[in-house]
Amino acid sequence: MSALPTEPIAPTRDQVRRAPKVLLHDHLDGGLRPQTIIDLAPDAGHELPATTAEKLGRWFAEAADSGSLERYLETFDHTVAVMQNGPALTRVARECVEDLAADGVVYAEVRYAPEQHVGNGLTLDEVVAAVQEGFDQGAEAAGGRILVRQLLTAMRHQARSREIAELSIAWRDRGVAGFDIAGAEAGYPPTRHLDAFEYLQRENSHFTIHAGEAFGLPSIWQAIQWCGADRLGHGVRIIDDITVDEDGEVTLGRLAAYVRDKRIPLEMCPASNIQTGAAASIAEHPIGLLKRLRFRVTVNTDNRLMSQTSMTDEMCALIEAFGYGLRDLEWFTINAMKSAFLPFDERLGIIDGVIKPAYAAMANE
Repeated sequence: MSALPTEPIAPTRDQVRRAPKVLLHDHLDGGLRPQTIIDLAPDAGHELPATTAEKLGRWFAEAADSGSLERYLETFDHTVAVMQNGPALTRVARECVEDLAADGVVYAEVRYAPEQHVGNGLTLDEVVAAVQEGFDQGAEAAGGRILVRQLLTAMRHQARSREIAELSIAWRDRGVAGFDIAGAEAGYPPTRHLDAFEYLQRENSHFTIHAGEAFGLPSIWQAIQWCGADRLGHGVRIIDDITVDEDGEVTLGRLAAYVRDKRIPLEMCPASNIQTGAAASIAEHPIGLLKRLRFRVTVNTDNRLMSQTSMTDEMCALIEAFGYGLRDLEWFTINAMKSAFLPFDERLGIIDGVIKPAYAAMANE
């Protein structure tokens, strides 16, 4: 039994920062340090919209804060441009792990699209190897306080998903936990990539699908019922299949009920969803209702640079909006760890050996 109090007591920001966190939805090319982009840009021959770290960071936040997913995705032109050689990829990956560890993350699955990093002649294998080297360096520097795995992403508007799926299988015992598809949802349904998903299922592998962010219920339905997704990237629009009448009575449609009944994890990214227009504010974000209805909700950062966010920031925003306490943060964290693409015994080891003891200790502070 947890030692946490029944009534929520707002944790301090320091407590939230120290609390163990699990991150399932974070893009490598969306979390670069502004100074790193500046350092790498000359070798890449890439012109930036600002020349100081402070101004560049501000530019990313403002450009991403447009209410449009398409405009949001344009900011990646600058980060991907400087990630086109092995040393650059390794540095970015190492700093990613360092930043997550400093934020109290104990397990993370970080995704990126290898096909976007071959512009200067790297092979797909070399891209994955360079990122893994950076992850290994970062984990070693963190003294074993964090475990990070790769998710290899295919871009849904391209035709390389089967190739990337095969790459994920080739690397699954060397640091890759699973597969993902990403990019603009409208006009690019996940069913275009059925051959990749069917291949992964035959290989007993794991995959998540960006669905239900900028597009609605059909995207979620296809991701689950046609493609067999283990998790939903965002899944915010599942709220469209839930009605709340004037008396507060909640009715779930068949798709929403299926998602809840099957405990399909939702990789929710509140700050990002507001920027892309998927939610109007944190207080109005579907995460509040979905948690109350006991969906398998997880909290994530999506793109830390564009949203100027961290796991600590995301959780603190939820505390302010919904009055959550330590018990709620523990619930989100255990949800995420249960949903990780990691063997069962390893997930259980982190839950029982790291997450629960840390929250119990904080409850007694």
